Amino acid sequence: MSALKAGDSFPEGVTFTYVAPSGDTDLTVCGLPIQYDASKEFANKKVVLVAVPGAFTPTCQQQHVPSYLAKLEEFKSKGVDQIIFIASNDAWVMAAWGKANGVKDESILFMSDADCKFSKSIGWTQGDRTKRYAIVIDHGKVTYAELDEVPKSIANTGADGVLAKL
Repeated sequence: MSALKAGDSFPEGVTFTYVAPSGDTDLTVCGLPIQYDASKEFANKKVVLVAVPGAFTPTCQQQHVPSYLAKLEEFKSKGVDQIIFIASNDAWVMAAWGKANGVKDESILFMSDADCKFSKSIGWTQGDRTKRYAIVIDHGKVTYAELDEVPKSIANTGADGVLAKL
């Protein structure tokens, strides 16, 4: 499969793994990873899927996640049901990253794209990590799909860039 673009259907068979938020932000409390059938879930929701090179990495932690946390209500007012961050990190690291950012519910989920399986399928990887990209899926249809190719930039994939396209 090639890169996704506006107008494409979100592909079938895409799954991620995650640890469901428990409401507890204690990093030592761990749940078990579960499968998330993105293809099925995205068919019935408006979702912003954000891929980052890694949990806790400088640009991702200092700019990317905070931009979405600060604008969460604006996304909701535009009909977005969920924001999902993915990276090549395992589900436990992604869950800890969500907790470290104070996320207690499913408004923003942190998931593993294990072995970059999905990101590889659309050609958006760099080595063994995902590239920085954002995809908006509205009830199974891609309405926005962009990369940030400039190091440390979140112009296309940060909250402001994505909100401008909703």
